[in-house]
Amino acid sequence: MAIKSLTELPVDSKRVFVRVDFNVPQDDAGNITDDSRIQAAIPTIKYLMEHECRIILASHLGRPKGGPDPKYSMEPVGLRLAQILDTEVMLPEEVVGDGPQKLAASMRDGQIMLLQNLRFNPGEEKNDEGFSKQLASLAEVFVQEAFGTVHRAHASTAGVPKLMKDKGMGFLVQKEVTALYKLLNKADHPYIAIVGGAKVSDKIAVLSNLLEKVDRLIIGGAMAYTFLKAQGIDLGKSRVEADSIDTAKKILKRAQQRGVEIILPVDHVATTDLKNGSDPVNISNREFPADLMGVDIGAKTIALFEEKLADAATVVWNGPMGVFEVPPFNKGTDAIAKLLARSSAFTVICGGDSAAAVKKAGLSAFMKHVSTGGGATLELLEGREMPGLKALE
Repeated sequence: MAIKSLTELPVDSKRVFVRVDFNVPQDDAGNITDDSRIQAAIPTIKYLMEHECRIILASHLGRPKGGPDPKYSMEPVGLRLAQILDTEVMLPEEVVGDGPQKLAASMRDGQIMLLQNLRFNPGEEKNDEGFSKQLASLAEVFVQEAFGTVHRAHASTAGVPKLMKDKGMGFLVQKEVTALYKLLNKADHPYIAIVGGAKVSDKIAVLSNLLEKVDRLIIGGAMAYTFLKAQGIDLGKSRVEADSIDTAKKILKRAQQRGVEIILPVDHVATTDLKNGSDPVNISNREFPADLMGVDIGAKTIALFEEKLADAATVVWNGPMGVFEVPPFNKGTDAIAKLLARSSAFTVICGGDSAAAVKKAGLSAFMKHVSTGGGATLELLEGREMPGLKALE
């Protein structure tokens, strides 16, 4: 894609509008419980500070209903950012209008302004041209640093960059684009995709697109039960999407036509009651009792997946192997994380659950790339056009 990187942009002493993703989780008292998204933007912000830019940061937070709501104020985010950078962060009361305009005009080199929550203005999600023009008038250069929003055609992601001559991507977005476009266009082989999670219906487009690119497809999680059912294997009370069985059959057929090997679980960790944590048992496909439900991949499946991953040059992983948030049903997901941490392959972790599992296991640093995109990453892997990237070309 013909998109300029941050280092290619004329930013010195300019007013730079940076679309960041500061949509951080907070507790009931408004305290930030995880500042990872703020930390992810720090290298780009520091680069701009070093180049004596006047930095205007903009983000959404939560889902306010088209108007100001104190619950979703950017004030806690501004305070945390000021702590991290050890500098003042100005926060106007409004998103656009006289306040932000006057502050932008009076800013000194190196100063930072964080706009109020973009979604306080209904024009943000509507990609309103008037709102886009108001935002664009605050700065001379646009930098996209919110990869998690580039799949949305909103004012701050698609509208503003279209109005600006000098525009490009920050360090985080550049890292995301480099890794994910390699998966789509320049992956080394053998190329293996690991897809898990609950629903086949949520991953149809991803599976269909990856089938055209990968050599092997490993399927785990609850969605594996639908594929096994499509092969005539009954797994008791395990979660099966009855209306996706035909889709699973089509995917299996397409894989066979393409010469793509699909690897499904051969055994499972099963229980009678997930919530009350009854004693789990390890059961094979052919011996599965009618009163049990599968909640994780079994020991033989972990060994099988390890064998199939041994020669991988590229691996993309999206979705857990079981109900990983409920120990002891996290063992399959943890095992995959450890296998990939040891692998010499180009490993890309996609999706919130997979990223959370890798982070919880303390293995994020051992992966080549852990995507921050969530829905944006999935849509890109589906082959969809990203409005927020298209607007940067």
